[in-house]
Amino acid sequence: MNNDNLPQTTLSENELFDVLKSSLYVGAQDESIKLVLGYCQAAGLDPMQKPVHIVPMYCATGKKDANGYDIKAMRDVVMPGIGLYRIQAARTGSYAGAAEPEYGDDVTEKLDSVKVTYPKWCKVTVKRQLANGDIAEFTSIEFWKENYAMKSKSTAPNAMWLKRPYGQIAKCAEAQALRKAFPEIGSQPTADEMEGKEIDVTPTPTSREIKQVGLCSDEKFIGNSSKWEAIVRSGKKNADELIAFICTKARLTEAQEEEIRSWENQHADT
Repeated sequence: MNNDNLPQTTLSENELFDVLKSSLYVGAQDESIKLVLGYCQAAGLDPMQKPVHIVPMYCATGKKDANGYDIKAMRDVVMPGIGLYRIQAARTGSYAGAAEPEYGDDVTEKLDSVKVTYPKWCKVTVKRQLANGDIAEFTSIEFWKENYAMKSKSTAPNAMWLKRPYGQIAKCAEAQALRKAFPEIGSQPTADEMEGKEIDVTPTPTSREIKQVGLCSDEKFIGNSSKWEAIVRSGKKNADELIAFICTKARLTEAQEEEIRSWENQHADT
């Protein structure tokens, strides 16, 4: 990995990797730490300041189980922390600070038999100096029940949100306010906002998976063309549906796809 865009350090690439693995991202997979380094390299960030976090999340795999339900898998996702948004806002030169968080009334309830006291909402205002010198305020209100991270297979908050119900929701409200004030810093949610939630990511097929779907030979196409043409002419599938079905088994050439579409056109003319 090229470290030219990272802040200067006396550590070698391997030493930096070892420090991150043993101190800042303990227990993380090697590939996840490499993602962190790549993220920081692209953004010109110092990975030693931990501007991003590795968040285990359930992601859609694009596959179904025997009962037709979506199969989800746990995957490490690199996400910005609130510290990164503060850094990016400061780099604009127009960040004018943030007001102290304001909280709504306390609520006490049991969530999956766990007694929790939390603020109903939190409000944070971020200030930005405009080009004409005026100071504009951007306010965000976030509700605790809409943001808190749950324990696995439970509606109770995880350890961090149980221990810091005010601090965690304040970071979520500040992140939203920073995005309002500085839309140029991006729209990706922070790790605190997405912890314990799911994201829908349809994975890109690997080169091995792509190779497993070979090209449909002319011989195979001719051998099946009568059966496939009958399907189109009967109206059981239109041309695009048939092409999509065949491509799950073999890749079609452009000429083969054109011939299948010609069957549909001929059917329409009859």
